[in-house]
Amino acid sequence: MLKRTPLYDKHLALGAKMVPFAGWEMPVQYPAGIIAEHTAVRSAAGLFDIGHMGLIKVEGDRALALIQKATTNDASRLAGNQCQYTVLCNERGGTIDDLLVYLLPMHYLIVANAVNADRDLAQLQKLSGDGYVALYDNYCMLSVQGPQAAALVSRVLNVDLSGLSRNHLLWWRDIILSRTGYTGEDGVELIAYKKDVPGLWDKFVAAGVQPCGLGARDTLRLEAGLPLYGHEYDEETSPLDAGYAWAVKFDKGDFVGREALQKAQAQGPRKKLVGIEMAGRAIPRQGALVFTADGSRQIGAVTSGTYSPTLKKPVALAYLTTEAAEVVVDIRGQRLPGRVVDKALYKRVK
Repeated sequence: MLKRTPLYDKHLALGAKMVPFAGWEMPVQYPAGIIAEHTAVRSAAGLFDIGHMGLIKVEGDRALALIQKATTNDASRLAGNQCQYTVLCNERGGTIDDLLVYLLPMHYLIVANAVNADRDLAQLQKLSGDGYVALYDNYCMLSVQGPQAAALVSRVLNVDLSGLSRNHLLWWRDIILSRTGYTGEDGVELIAYKKDVPGLWDKFVAAGVQPCGLGARDTLRLEAGLPLYGHEYDEETSPLDAGYAWAVKFDKGDFVGREALQKAQAQGPRKKLVGIEMAGRAIPRQGALVFTADGSRQIGAVTSGTYSPTLKKPVALAYLTTEAAEVVVDIRGQRLPGRVVDKALYKRVK
């Protein structure tokens, strides 16, 4: 049985197309379509149900020690009401999941990918010792993303977010409001009681915010070069491979995967995550092979590909084992030219 968020009936009422995703029944798009939803986020704001994300609470005297042991970043640097990006690794330095860790007044809160939430919980519990680790069951998440996101949330909820910095949060009544997101735009994510989420959703829809599904979420994150587990991350791919060396703090002490990551850093990267802009109209998909510009040698493979509504061309993320400026990509038996660019194909003006 697929799980459903508290907003399932709201999605049906809005005419959303529902699909299975990571064990959940989620909206992939609404009647406006993926391009309209994507454009709304890039130009104004969009509303996402992210109630499928895993929420894990870590508390007790050993909470910080557990997070330091389990993840790559240095959680001791967190100030109160702040969060950081980090990675949960295996002993080989491969990625179990990438996470956000929040330092709340009462405990730490980890936001995990839906597909990995149970596995993340098991890994943390295995390492916990006398720490307390549990699902944050009574809460789930909404996300408002786009250049107008903070202003919209401020107006709809009658709360002042003007002083809320990126990767910081504040409490408003029973809601955690964090300046975070997964679209390459400014954004505010809301963590609220499950029973309150439908009412919050209705407030934003009534204010004219465009509901957005998984389809737009994927095109937005891909344009911004943001990794998706099962595509850019897996248990054989490290945060160093993915370009997140800044989230690996070797000087904090021991953590799972540290020895393997140090060795990998000393040897140099095995592969590098890059962006590819295609010259034609064919869209490269995950698994498409990437060759040198003359087609003589395979140098990588596509991890994610789509049509970019912002750039108005097919684009991809790919791991390459060799530096290259021009490549050809095998798309359904045709080797088509592309240009190698930064993995962040789109960068917002801040």
